Amino acid sequence: MTDLMMKTKSKIALTTDMWTSSNQKKGYMAVTAHFIDISWKLQSRILRFLYVEVPHTKDVLAEALCKCIYDWNLDCRIPSITLDNCTTNNGVMEIMRLKLPKDPQILKGKFIHMRCCAHILILIIQDGLSIIGEGIERVRNSVVFWTPSILRETKFESTSRSQGVNCSKKRVLDCKTRWNSTYEMLEVEIKYKKVFEVLGGQKSEIFNCPPLKED
Repeated sequence: MTDLMMKTKSKIALTTDMWTSSNQKKGYMAVTAHFIDISWKLQSRILRFLYVEVPHTKDVLAEALCKCIYDWNLDCRIPSITLDNCTTNNGVMEIMRLKLPKDPQILKGKFIHMRCCAHILILIIQDGLSIIGEGIERVRNSVVFWTPSILRETKFESTSRSQGVNCSKKRVLDCKTRWNSTYEMLEVEIKYKKVFEVLGGQKSEIFNCPPLKED
């Protein structure tokens, strides 16, 4: 990969994001380079995937990102760095503007900080979904309740068949931070509307918050 990047004369844009492991609660930074190679093909290559010690302050994140850039000798070749829109990243990029040489940058680094449009879209959609948040939470709870054991899954499937509902579509719990997974969950669950009405009508002390008709 080093040869591939060194042979090209193009600028090399970066994207970076933090990821926290669910089991260890440790933070990792991924840094990816995007550039046009000598054959005029768009290339994307992960430069580094590294553990970042807490606290994840702007200074700590900027230091980790800056080290990666200098290790790859990219400080004079970066037109932009794309990050999500958390406030910490604003501080990170203010530090990066001071650390990176200004002369090679486009307009002295005025536009080096690029905001992730996918993250902006997520924020817009989450704002819209918040209007029906209680209904989504009831649907989410129903998935959690009816999928953890074979016994509950069997009862759900038998109720589906008794209502003439095809239950071949696998039911999957969404990830709250990924709007598309919430959409996919709802797309499946809406097919089970009759099933929820039947199961919700059975006076159960355990399953006591089924999705409502309004949901």
